[in-house]
Amino acid sequence: MGGETESTVEIRSDGLPVDDVVDYRGRPVFSRSTYGGWSSALFIIGVEVAERCAYYGISSNLITYLTGPLRQSVASAAANVNAWSGVSMMLPLLGGALADSVGRYRTIVIASILYVLSLAMLTLSAVSPALRPRECPSNGDLGGCLPPQFQSGFFFFSLYMAAIAMAGHKPCVQAFGADQFDENDPEELKSRSSFFNWWYFGMNGGMIFTYLFVNYVQDEIGWGLGFGLPCVFMALAMVVFLLGTRTYRYVLPSAKPGFSSNQWKKNSPHADENQPLILGSKEEDESVSGILRLFPIWASCLMYAVVFAQSSTFFTKQGSTMDRRIGPSFRVPPAALQSFISISVVVFIPIYDRVLVPAARTFTGRPSGITMLQRIGIGVVLSIASMVVAAFVEMKRLRYARELGPIETVPMSLWWLVPQYVLFGASDVFTMVGLQEFFYDQVPDGLRSLGLGLYLSIFGVGSFVSSFLVSAIDGLSRRDGDSWFADDLNRGHLDYFYWLIAGLSSVALVFFVYFSRDFHYKVKGAL
Repeated sequence: MGGETESTVEIRSDGLPVDDVVDYRGRPVFSRSTYGGWSSALFIIGVEVAERCAYYGISSNLITYLTGPLRQSVASAAANVNAWSGVSMMLPLLGGALADSVGRYRTIVIASILYVLSLAMLTLSAVSPALRPRECPSNGDLGGCLPPQFQSGFFFFSLYMAAIAMAGHKPCVQAFGADQFDENDPEELKSRSSFFNWWYFGMNGGMIFTYLFVNYVQDEIGWGLGFGLPCVFMALAMVVFLLGTRTYRYVLPSAKPGFSSNQWKKNSPHADENQPLILGSKEEDESVSGILRLFPIWASCLMYAVVFAQSSTFFTKQGSTMDRRIGPSFRVPPAALQSFISISVVVFIPIYDRVLVPAARTFTGRPSGITMLQRIGIGVVLSIASMVVAAFVEMKRLRYARELGPIETVPMSLWWLVPQYVLFGASDVFTMVGLQEFFYDQVPDGLRSLGLGLYLSIFGVGSFVSSFLVSAIDGLSRRDGDSWFADDLNRGHLDYFYWLIAGLSSVALVFFVYFSRDFHYKVKGAL
């Protein structure tokens, strides 16, 4: 997939500074071993591990909190989770644009402080007697047990504050990590491609801990500690990031290749903030056209994001209706099954990076083995397979439920859900990592934080699309009886919803292949 344009990769000469890069004091970087490279990237990967622990410590089990202490219906809770996820993934467009103007390092520090504050408020909403929803009897009148508006309001204010913090954190940290590698050096170019793989590997390693430990704490011990742990993780992330300050390479925001090294001092932590940056109209027009050419790929990947939204909503609610026992007393938290996505990523990324890429490289001659768009397309196919498997499993679960009559827990093992999670995890290795590298590499050089914000916005818009579909289908299906998303899922039809998403994703895949065939990469060396 994707047309090709010829270009060459310039090889650095020893003794010359790395182009357009300074150290933390604003001086040109001559030593690759002292500044940047894997030693700096590992600090930044560590930050991402901690931040993802914090984010998924909230998002992975949020639907359980909304349908539990906040007493929302399944459909309303799913719509709210999708809406919050949408905002979380859309705001990085603004955060990325800001970082490309004022500097990634400063944006990350400010966003981290706001992130810790919002998570502390979220924890307070679960432990303060004045802010915590009161417990209700399991068989009582839940309608008369709804939390007061100010309690729900404080919770959602804290939640959306975390979304604002993520807007400055998520696109900048990843772009800042990729900045530690010089794309004009062949070896560092290879390392940068691997960076995106190992970035996602580390991130999913942290998420496994969240799914297995934090979700258990939330379900079995309490939401106060369950929200407090993400706050601690985020505080640790900020400390780790600051520890690496003296080792990083800093790139001037919105700069263009070929500027002198003196012009690159603005982005370092100790640089002069008043140094002006002037862009001509020609450069601005090229930046706009460089972004717009990515739009067809962006739009044709939206249905992948709709599939992505189901793993933390309806997949989790499915699991809550099934037999979750291990041994005589231990019950697996439904959200913990999301760990199989991360486990799949952790297993497949080394295989992809160390086996599949070198094998493909011998046939294609490309540093990355296959093109970024080919990688994305393979993952989309796997995501469709995940939804098809989920639909078949749900059909089987519903048959059990209807044969046995009114029951709360279907005597069907939770492990039936594992294949759909594993398939989705495998698709992540291809599509998620491919999208990250694609939108970092193919935007104009001075807009790479914005490029990663554009990548995240796919999942923001996809979450909104998912929320719209759930709300619209819920309203329409209630007219003929039970909703597809009935609070008692044994009376619903999640299988219909999964088949619908699989069908729409297949149509989107056709458009993706069509647009990919005519796409011309900006730099051949980045394939």
